[in-house]
Amino acid sequence: MELFASPMACSLASHITALEAGLPVKVRFVKDKKTDDGSDFFAIAGNGYVPALRLDNGEVLNEGSSVLQYLADRKPEAGLAPAWGTIERYRLIDTLNYLATEVHKKLFQPIFTPDAPADAKAAAKAQLEPTLDYIVRRLGKSSYLVGEKFTVADAYLVTLLNWFSFVGCDLKKWPTIGAYHQKHLQRPAVAQAMGVEMEERKRRAA
Repeated sequence: MELFASPMACSLASHITALEAGLPVKVRFVKDKKTDDGSDFFAIAGNGYVPALRLDNGEVLNEGSSVLQYLADRKPEAGLAPAWGTIERYRLIDTLNYLATEVHKKLFQPIFTPDAPADAKAAAKAQLEPTLDYIVRRLGKSSYLVGEKFTVADAYLVTLLNWFSFVGCDLKKWPTIGAYHQKHLQRPAVAQAMGVEMEERKRRAA
């Protein structure tokens, strides 16, 4: 399998998941809608977004939530997603949908889009702190978003918390989230994926 990604973008969650599961996934970084060999990324992912996961049979999955769950289901013993048919699986889907729509798209897309209207950016920034307040309530006293162990939802939230920090939210103001973030940054798969992606960013900047 090939995972098409952009350094420290939402595809980081899929990169983390592949490492957590120990899957033979080749990570290929995309820049300016070109793959690492100069090919047109739109020929692989019609919307031009990452992550895109090209399966061994050539099929492509191109939505973060489906990529995360597909990778988790390839190694069920890793426990990165609850079993299908259980209420826990639907809680995972509920959580992934919330992160994808209410946090990723609603907040960060306008903030990170250079030509987004100023009022849209301001509205999104105004919701950053209330969103962190809600995530605190959603976490409760747990170290995990769903169930009692690390899942793909945590891989996604760690990625998004990096973004909160990047746009100036001091996570220390939310001790529950700050502790959660620091705990999971120390996971070997998280540290490895972020290390690779930060090196790719440095390489591009050189």
